[in-house]
Amino acid sequence: MHGWIIPPPREPAKSVAELERERAAKVEELVGAGLLKSERIRQALLKIAREDFIPYSYRDYAYLEVPLPLPGEQSTISCPHSYPLFYEPLGLDAGHRFLEVGLGSGYGAAVAREVVGEEGSVVAVEIDPQTFEFAKANLERAGYIDVVLVNADGGLGYPPHQPYDRISITAACRSVPPPLTRQLAPGGKLIAPVLDDGRQFLSLVEKTESGLIRTEICEVLYVSLRGKFGK
Repeated sequence: MHGWIIPPPREPAKSVAELERERAAKVEELVGAGLLKSERIRQALLKIAREDFIPYSYRDYAYLEVPLPLPGEQSTISCPHSYPLFYEPLGLDAGHRFLEVGLGSGYGAAVAREVVGEEGSVVAVEIDPQTFEFAKANLERAGYIDVVLVNADGGLGYPPHQPYDRISITAACRSVPPPLTRQLAPGGKLIAPVLDDGRQFLSLVEKTESGLIRTEICEVLYVSLRGKFGK
């Protein structure tokens, strides 16, 4: 998995209280590292039990900084720091209409749902049917029944709920798929790992009156986007 050292699957041994302590410690670590500043994102990360969105035999590793395998083809749940890494530059906040491309375990959609609140909305698109069903079950079990879940090619977006204030693409693409920038609201922001000379750079795209403005944030390592706009 891209050179990451993935811990071996095992029978979970950690108690709910232990995992809660690890969650709180991870959140404070992210704050200390300067990755986490938004209070809404902080509260969402504290509230949601990440371990409930991870396959049973990897549950004890929920707060390790490694991606973990999910059901489906090359599907993973990203490292814990990845969520503020994406959502902070987006300025994800209350009331936003949010589109997630690449549902994964459903954890990112749950975090986003908490952040955007009652006035906002979350749509998540996942191309892999096995991954989609795993995430759908996780979200329903956790009570996030109002997240709009779509099993389709995320590079095409989801026009019925456009325009979106914020879009997150959790897979590396050669360039940002045009349907997604079209579905982005004026003044909206999109974030994605974009390939450049064989390397991936997390890139923030802002839709302004004069066009799209792209800013590179840092180098990252993500699985490749699948579908029409996959590499």
